[in-house]
Amino acid sequence: QVQLAESGGGLVQAGGSLRLSCVVSGRTFNTYTLGWFRQAPGKEREFVAAINWIGAGAYADSVKGRFTISRDNAKTTVYLQMNSLKPEDTALYYCSLTYAGSAGSDYWGQGTQVTVSS
Repeated sequence: QVQLAESGGGLVQAGGSLRLSCVVSGRTFNTYTLGWFRQAPGKEREFVAAINWIGAGAYADSVKGRFTISRDNAKTTVYLQMNSLKPEDTALYYCSLTYAGSAGSDYWGQGTQVTVSS
């Protein structure tokens, strides 16, 4: 059984930084994309960033230039470095794993809360 465990969330002032981590455990195939999504109260879950098995990244327009996604395949860990945080970044951040060819995410973590105060 594949499990994803996020960490690194917390409370930070606007303009500050946080780094989220997500560790993948269990047996997986090699070709998968790791991603970050977020959900604010009263809103739908939205895409934040993703990185595939060869290291190609993608970002939502709202976080480009502020967030950086990276992965350590040896540690099966994905990171999300978040800089210049804004109050509108406040949300529950989820890690996801998507196998190549899947229509949607195959596994999700439980989420880690990020709160940005103004």
